[in-house]
Amino acid sequence: MSATTVTVSILDKDYQVSCSPEEVAELKRSAEYLNEKMREIKASGSVLGLDRIAVMAALNIANDMLTASHSVKTLESEKDAELQQLNGKIDQALARFRVS
Repeated sequence: MSATTVTVSILDKDYQVSCSPEEVAELKRSAEYLNEKMREIKASGSVLGLDRIAVMAALNIANDMLTASHSVKTLESEKDAELQQLNGKIDQALARFRVS
């Protein structure tokens, strides 16, 4: 698999990143998302310095990801419980059908 070098711009600074050709679109989307988050933090004026802005953006993104992951796990657990309940109802219906 060959690597492709992609230039992304974050806070008006260009970075060259290597990735597989299949990952180029996702890399660009990720860089755009990071750039947007860093611009929001910079615009708030509460954080100064590129390093601090980058760390705050990373923390915010990590928090968003962990929150979303927790939500997905909660939904999966709820759906598993619903499926078990439905399976129980199906088993009961089949048992009544066999008795008839």
